[in-house]
Amino acid sequence: MEAPLEDETPAGALAGIEVPDHGEELKASDEALTLMSSFEPAELQKCVFPDSLVTVSESGRDLGRFSVSVEFARRGQQTCMLLHAQSQGAIDDSPCGTTVTAYLTTDLEVLEEDYHEYVKLEGHSLDKRCHMVQRDGQLVINKVTTVGEEVTKESASYPMSVLSGLVTEGSNLLLMRLIALRNKVPEQMTFISFDQGLHIIHTTFSELGLKQLEVGDEMVEVFGVQRIVHSVEDSPTIWQCYFLPNGHLASRVQVGSPVTMRLLQMPSQLEKGFEKISLLWEGDMQMRSKFLDRKEELKADHASYLRQHPEIRALISDFLQFLLLRKPDDVFQFAREYFLPFASRRPPEPNLTP
Repeated sequence: MEAPLEDETPAGALAGIEVPDHGEELKASDEALTLMSSFEPAELQKCVFPDSLVTVSESGRDLGRFSVSVEFARRGQQTCMLLHAQSQGAIDDSPCGTTVTAYLTTDLEVLEEDYHEYVKLEGHSLDKRCHMVQRDGQLVINKVTTVGEEVTKESASYPMSVLSGLVTEGSNLLLMRLIALRNKVPEQMTFISFDQGLHIIHTTFSELGLKQLEVGDEMVEVFGVQRIVHSVEDSPTIWQCYFLPNGHLASRVQVGSPVTMRLLQMPSQLEKGFEKISLLWEGDMQMRSKFLDRKEELKADHASYLRQHPEIRALISDFLQFLLLRKPDDVFQFAREYFLPFASRRPPEPNLTP
């Protein structure tokens, strides 16, 4: 997670943009606020699983991958939800991608979120980074946009008291998953969000109903949820997502875009079995606390080892770049041939035979 920028604009101000008086800002509907506070621990538990979709063009060409994972985590002393979403691919052979990492309360309130988007064009790259974090009753937002060599920095700070019903890029993905599990979108679902200029705007959710969708070799019934993100200056952005009855994302598309994200095969029965088993211990707060403590301990130990051996990251990075350049059909054979020369350089094992 990135640290906030040191040269941020003072709290309550937006670099180069006039922030309206908080009393004039848009608000979420009462129905939306009620929904966000109504989710039970058992519902959140059902959301703890990963999704992986393929991104395809209108002609069916494979353009990349989209993944979302949700898990319980700990931020400081607070148990929360950790959501990580990533989209990677290429459009017109130009690498592009988006990464979102968000720490959310059980009421879907944002504790901290990091958003990164990039498009690498020949001689004209675009890179957007936005970091928001709760601090002293404020949500502090720092945004950096890099176009070629030009860097633009913006900052804003809003009291949490005016951000009830806030839905961000991260919390939106978890909210949709929870709504899909209920198989119903209540009426008057108007939340608030931020536009590209960090202004408060409205974002609305509505029900698309049921339809049949082909997933792998099966025709399955999926439930649709539509999200409309309004804007102060531009046209609204509309996202349509369809979910399986168990909450897994089956299809995701931005209206007007030629790109579609879709599920290639049904989640395995093995995965479902593990989800059921996990409920036995994750429902026990003491066991969950021990698990999270051990998890943080292992993460710290692994991070320490990687810092002591920077050659690991370099080796993996080189391998992935070579792999993506060659795009072999047999990845295992390719990896074997790639790493075999490294193994041959190791000193021979001592002969311990008497």
